[in-house]
Amino acid sequence: MSDHSVPGNPGSSGFTGKVALVTGAGQGIGEAVVRALFRLGATVAATDVSAPAVAELAAELGPSAAGPAADGEADHGTRAGTVRAYGLDVTDRMAVDRTVALVERELGPVDILVNVAGILRAAPVAELTDEDWTATFGVNAQGVFFVSRAVVPGMAERGSGSVVTVASNAAGIPRAGMAAYAASKAAAVMFTKCLGLEYARSGVRCNVVAPGSTHTPMQWGLWTDPDAPARVLDGDLASYRTGIPLGRIADPADIADAVVFLASEQARHITMQDLYVDGGATLR
Repeated sequence: MSDHSVPGNPGSSGFTGKVALVTGAGQGIGEAVVRALFRLGATVAATDVSAPAVAELAAELGPSAAGPAADGEADHGTRAGTVRAYGLDVTDRMAVDRTVALVERELGPVDILVNVAGILRAAPVAELTDEDWTATFGVNAQGVFFVSRAVVPGMAERGSGSVVTVASNAAGIPRAGMAAYAASKAAAVMFTKCLGLEYARSGVRCNVVAPGSTHTPMQWGLWTDPDAPARVLDGDLASYRTGIPLGRIADPADIADAVVFLASEQARHITMQDLYVDGGATLR
């Protein structure tokens, strides 16, 4: 007989007691993901190359934060979880293996992995240096590989798990001046889908969230004049770039909400998918 049970909202979708590991958690989208999972009751290992940034986040979301939902936040009847900080350079394979082992020893087996760590080196192809290319792929693609390889086999042994890789809509549409970034994100997307295929029968789901322009330090670093935000919204014909049909730049929380959905039991029959959260900018 088929199981026709319907999972409830994300607050009742089993985050309480789950262990989540988030990379790139020190700011922007990664920080928003940590906050969202924390509010829903998860035990979160917040990792970042900047150890002070995640330490500050963990201190903020300490025991005193585990109270009722704040104004404007949904209260799904769950008690806030816990956050522990870990410094981690995702390009260092040995550091990744050590950190994953430490997280599982201190917090328990990882149920949810969210690959967010990323860098952007914007330049025309002819001006990209070897170091730009290597560094970009090192974080955006190789880092996803190192962390996923360290976490997913354990998930498979336990028969369940969810991996969400935060890529970019640039992985699916050419962007002038962003060849290294777009190519590295495209590699991360296809890696995550192949991972999902290999581990599907083991109960591990692997999906991608592809943000567009989002209010993060990475986005702000691209803005060189006061008119830059308007060009993002309206498009820029000279750079062959469409605007954003919804007329707004995303908040990090918009991306975190999509990550939470894919990590939740609401998405239990979704794997190897690429969810674009870009306000329609890629016209997909």
